[in-house]
Amino acid sequence: MAKCFSFTASRDRCFRYSFSRTGLKSTTINLHDGATVIHFWIPKTPKPSKPNLLLIHGFGANAMWQYNDFLSPLVSKFNVYIPDLLFFGESHTTRPERTEHFQAECLMAAMEAVGVTGKMNVMGLSYGGFVGYSMASKFPEKVEKVVIAGSGVCVEESDMEKGLLTVKSIDDASSILLAQTPEKLRELMKVAFFKPPVNVPSCFLSDFIDVMNTEYVQERRELIETLYKGRKFSNLPKIIQPTMIIWGEHDRIFPLELGERLKGHLGEDAKLVILKNAGHAINAEKPKELYKNMKSFLYN
Repeated sequence: MAKCFSFTASRDRCFRYSFSRTGLKSTTINLHDGATVIHFWIPKTPKPSKPNLLLIHGFGANAMWQYNDFLSPLVSKFNVYIPDLLFFGESHTTRPERTEHFQAECLMAAMEAVGVTGKMNVMGLSYGGFVGYSMASKFPEKVEKVVIAGSGVCVEESDMEKGLLTVKSIDDASSILLAQTPEKLRELMKVAFFKPPVNVPSCFLSDFIDVMNTEYVQERRELIETLYKGRKFSNLPKIIQPTMIIWGEHDRIFPLELGERLKGHLGEDAKLVILKNAGHAINAEKPKELYKNMKSFLYN
């Protein structure tokens, strides 16, 4: 019998309605003569009195799934801009570049295209933190403050060999982050959450994979490979913006040691906040604490 209902697709529609209800609208920006398309949630009516805030998602589902839990209070304080990164949601490119630096350049160009010409604050979750850090480094005159949440920007490829990370190779990382079976998705939830969901039916997991994890699989694998391959901490630039580093105490994807390493790299310009009883998915496990820390840092 043909499949007639998708829980994942239904939840996605609910998130879309939620985003719209908070005062955001969906738009697409064409870059590189149409070769690159960036999907963006932007304010329906930006207010000059509010600071601008760019929220960058990580691997997994599209941006709506990762920021919905604390979007409403953020919109009340900021002009909020939420893109889908390339090869997630409705964003894509025919260009060959796969670095976080290319993602950063595309986001800045898209922000300018939607009319953001002044300064902005940038917050990045996990992979989004790599992109946000690159934006802060490349465009210091545009980025005012930075929030890095559970993002191992100072990781080295050798950290896999040394046993610091749960994954032992780039292929291992790809097989978990780009889960193609319910078993692999359970493995991802196990390492991403301090208290992972239990007894999730395989049909729900398969449905999520069908809706969220079947497009751009090769391109996403290339993003992961480019991120890790040959990466050295010694090559990481030091950004100059005030930075808040937020980390789950029990993060198994990017262990807390990487947050401490980043704090040491940035020195007094950075503050490290550790969320207790949380893993990597701090946006899902500790949304109130995440918002509270973001607000105290950004809105003053």
